[in-house]
Amino acid sequence: MKLNWGTGIVLVIVGFIGFIMYFVITMSTDKKYNHDLVTEKYYQKELEFQNNIEAAQNAKQLKNNITIKKSEEGLIINFPKDFDYQKIKGKVFLYRPSNKQLDFELPLSLSNTYLLVPEKRLLGGRWNITINWEYEGKDYLFKEELIY
Repeated sequence: MKLNWGTGIVLVIVGFIGFIMYFVITMSTDKKYNHDLVTEKYYQKELEFQNNIEAAQNAKQLKNNITIKKSEEGLIINFPKDFDYQKIKGKVFLYRPSNKQLDFELPLSLSNTYLLVPEKRLLGGRWNITINWEYEGKDYLFKEELIY
C-alpha cells in the first residue's frame, strides 16, 4: 500500500495524541507519582490570606522587627526589645520544602526576648520560617526563607 502526504500527517497526529494520552493516564493513575498539595489544609489557608496580609503589614511597620541568626545551639529568633516578651503569644512554623516529614511547629512561650530552636531539630538545607504572633490584640506575621 502506498501512503500519500495526507495519510502520513494524519498518522503522525494520531500517534502524537496517543503518546500524550498514554502519559496523561499513566501520571494520573499510577500510585508512585505523588500529587500532594503543599499543605494539608490548602483551601482553609487560602481563606486566611487577607488576615495574613494585614499581619505582615503590621510587622513591616514595626521599628524593630524579628531577627533570626544561627548559633551553635540552634536558631535564635529575637523579638523586638521594646515589647514585653511575656505578652507575646503565637507560634513558629518551620517548613521544609523538600520533605514534609521534617516540618514542625513550636508554640511561643518566651522566658526572654528570644526563642531558641534547637539545632537537633534542624537539618542542613533550605527552610521556610513563618512566625504568627500577637501582642496586645494586634496580629503580626514574619516570613523568611533561610539556609541552615
